[in-house]
This record gives sequence, structure tokens and C-alpha cells, in this order.
Amino acid sequence: MHAIFRLLLLIATARKRPKLSMFDLSSVPMRALLTDIDIAGHINNGMYFSLFDLGRFDLMVRSGTWDLMKKNKWTPVVQAETITFRKSVVFNQKFTQETRILGMDDKCIYFEQRMVVNGEIYVQATIATRLLSKEGPVANEEILRQLAVELPNDRVLPDWVQRWRDETALPGTRRPAPHLWR
Repeated sequence: MHAIFRLLLLIATARKRPKLSMFDLSSVPMRALLTDIDIAGHINNGMYFSLFDLGRFDLMVRSGTWDLMKKNKWTPVVQAETITFRKSVVFNQKFTQETRILGMDDKCIYFEQRMVVNGEIYVQATIATRLLSKEGPVANEEILRQLAVELPNDRVLPDWVQRWRDETALPGTRRPAPHLWR
């Protein structure tokens, strides 16, 4: 992760911010730093994903999910992500990073994340994640059970998200995935 020092600072300060449910909206004020930008003077397209990691960690820490993950030795991983750019966030510009759980399916927890400047969406991403244990993927039902929460009724995945995952997923790790161009 490119933003390791930011991550450590965020984890330390997130505990001092108001608690959240894992289904609440996390909003983290940020500023585009010199280490975030590219030669064009705006946040590098690849850097957005590292910054979005910070938003997910803020939500995990403030909702108590991070403590549960550490206790169970679960590791978060990203399975897929897609991003759309509307405007550039430039050097030294203030923005907020908004993070919420979009929904779940039988395998993944899906996040919607945005970079927002003065109430206007600049960048939006959808990210499919999982938690892994030494035994393999942790079932979403187990995560919800241990957090003593239920998936809210308004967190139904949009049809396009399920199509996106179905159409872009690679074979599972127990199946071959030969490198052949079509």
C-alpha cells in the first residue's frame, strides 16, 4: 500500500471519531498530497485505489469490524474493483472520501466509494472484497453473526454489479486459469 503512514495515522485517529455501524456512511476529510499526484498535477489514477483502502479501514475501525478481524486473524482482500473518473482532484485540494457498503452476495461484500469536493462527486468506485482466514474465505453470514448485525433491506445489490462480477471474474484458485489470448 502506497499510503502506509496515512493508514497508520487513520487507524490511530479513527478510534477517536464517532462509532459507526458497518452499514453507516464513513466520511473522511482528506487533502491531495504530493505523494498522491502524477506529472499532470492530479491524483494518479492508481493512487485512488490506495486512498479508497483508507476509507474502508476507517469504516472497519469505527464499526468494530477491525477489532473482530484482528481477534479472528482475518485478512481483508479485494477481489475486483471498477472506477469512474469525472473530474480531477488536484494537488493540495481538500476532498472527502465517502465509503459505504453497497450490499453483499454469497461471496463478496461490495463497497461504493467516492471522492467528493464541495458536495460534488469527482470519482466513484465499486469494490468487491472478502475476508480470509487461514482456512480460506470467511462466510458473510459468519461476519454478520459475529458482529451481531443483519444486512439492511436497502442493501440489495444493483443488477449491474452482479453482472459486472459474473462477467469479469477469473476462475477460482482451485481451477486452472491458463494464459491464453483470445
